[in-house]
Amino acid sequence: MQQIKAYLDQIAKISHEDWDYFTSKLQGRVIPKKTIFLKVNEIENHISFIESGVVRLYIPKENPDKEITFGFSFEDQFISAYDSFLTQQPSAYQLQALTETTLLSITYDDLQEVYKNTQIGNLIGRLTAERLFLLKSKREQNLLNLNAEERYMKLFKERPELLKVIPLKYISSYIGVTPQALSRIRKRL
Repeated sequence: MQQIKAYLDQIAKISHEDWDYFTSKLQGRVIPKKTIFLKVNEIENHISFIESGVVRLYIPKENPDKEITFGFSFEDQFISAYDSFLTQQPSAYQLQALTETTLLSITYDDLQEVYKNTQIGNLIGRLTAERLFLLKSKREQNLLNLNAEERYMKLFKERPELLKVIPLKYISSYIGVTPQALSRIRKRL
């Protein structure tokens, strides 16, 4: 609970009453390693804060080698199929815990109650949404402006622990190259 408090304290000052109300709506969840906890065509009903672990966002394909990994979320970040969460429409992608992952989750309905019944709820919601948008925008800009080697180096510099916990086939998909091309990049470096 302290991790999410520290994260939110960076965004805004939260009264004790609002904090108590908000935390009363949070549910702790532990997702086992390699578990898909949101599947395609399911409606995302949670936004979650990762206390520990790594989550992959991806588009599944019939051939698992053709899956498209387009995001990772880590400790002290929020995770959700956020477009599905906001619209309450089925998700076009899946969420998978790559390691055992501990989450603090709030349901869509409970979050609406937090927005309605606290002074700070809307501000936290807006600022969290803005941070999620900025992460997405940064990813898109990297895909458009950097070559594969630069994307790999940037990812490695920002998250060196990735190479220990994320299979290379997911990293290659994330930076937009084949596993063989990633292998050649790694040899050059």
